[in-house]
Amino acid sequence: MTDRIPQLKEAVATMHHCRGVHVGSEPVIELFEGEIAWDGIVEIFDLTDHPKANRCYAWSYLENYEPQYATVLEIPTVDSAGTAVKVAIASTARKA
Repeated sequence: MTDRIPQLKEAVATMHHCRGVHVGSEPVIELFEGEIAWDGIVEIFDLTDHPKANRCYAWSYLENYEPQYATVLEIPTVDSAGTAVKVAIASTARKA
């Protein structure tokens, strides 16, 4: 049994100060200039008590051998797991 979904649920609660209920998983492959920029499973959580969003997309990845968590709220223009990954990649690129 994996702790992945409970860890992501905790990340959603910590980052967005609300409760999430896991409702599904979606594989996403994001390409950039013909190369795979990200390939993984995005977990989908319905939110309660969040003032702006009803849903959140979350996934984990390794950075310097340490697990990191990405969470993206479903607010315009994010409407799917795929767009959540695109937004997260773009945000990371802007910070670099």
